[in-house]
Amino acid sequence: MEASPTSAGQAPVPAASEPRPRRTGYRRLPVQQRREQLIAVALELFASRPPEEVSLDDVAEAAEASRPLVYRYFAGGKQQLYEAALRTAADELTSRFAVPVRGTPSEQLSAVLDGYFAFVAEHDAGYSALLRGGSVVETARTSAIVDDVRRAALRRTLRHLGVREAGPRLTLLVRSWIAVVEGASLSWLDEGRALPVTELRDWLVDQFTAMAAATALHDPQTAEVLAGVLALEGPRPQRAAERLRAVLGGAS
Repeated sequence: MEASPTSAGQAPVPAASEPRPRRTGYRRLPVQQRREQLIAVALELFASRPPEEVSLDDVAEAAEASRPLVYRYFAGGKQQLYEAALRTAADELTSRFAVPVRGTPSEQLSAVLDGYFAFVAEHDAGYSALLRGGSVVETARTSAIVDDVRRAALRRTLRHLGVREAGPRLTLLVRSWIAVVEGASLSWLDEGRALPVTELRDWLVDQFTAMAAATALHDPQTAEVLAGVLALEGPRPQRAAERLRAVLGGAS
């Protein structure tokens, strides 16, 4: 809009009715919808870059919102937003631990690992920064969120094995295998995903069977669980299960 007319020699004065410029693309959203949008945007940023490299300004710009608006929803600033995003990601990852009803035990475990690695692929940088630790935004609360995911994985695995109350050796077995899965995931990302994910998945299934066999030598509960799992593999069990059935059968 043009300036208001003035007398000669006077500086032009903007018209009083001239509207103030507005942020392009800004939309008013209901409170819960806006909060969910900010968390979703933060998740995308944290997934593509380590958390310490993401600022509130980055989140505001990606959400087409203002920095004060982000603070309105997350008064604790970046730390509170990161924890909310991490909790959302943790809930999503935990939901992928669901075991399909059909299939042999090894096929069911393979399906769970497929969902796990799909999540890892979607949250590349954020997953790496989270599991390695050392982030400037890491706190006792964020560590507790990660531990909650590991405990959920432990519970789901034991349930998958048909175990109601695990002894210390069986618990150690499952926790150790979960650590192997995490380490394999980080290595897979570090190596540029060079190994086909299906090959990595099958290796981890075999790893669990082999680790269970080693634990069974020292723990009757694990031996009983492993025997039950191998029995459910059917007449044509997968690679490691078939070899271990022969070994265990010869030792009985």
